[in-house]
Amino acid sequence: MSAWTWSYQDSAGSEVAGRPELVTTSFPTQSDAESWLGEQWRELADAGVSSVTLHEDGAVVYGPMSLSDGA
Repeated sequence: MSAWTWSYQDSAGSEVAGRPELVTTSFPTQSDAESWLGEQWRELADAGVSSVTLHEDGAVVYGPMSLSDGA
């Protein structure tokens, strides 16, 4: 079973971690991970996250992907 996770980057491309709004648990499917992001991206952006990267079992699937409006 795959584990789908997000990593979070600030505007300089540095990893953002340790904030309660940053989910670090895994999702069972890519769809679940993407649905969660679709619901939470504004809150993440407000928390200082500029982009996200999706991982499957630690390997990059895609990203970094900008969280700016219209991206």
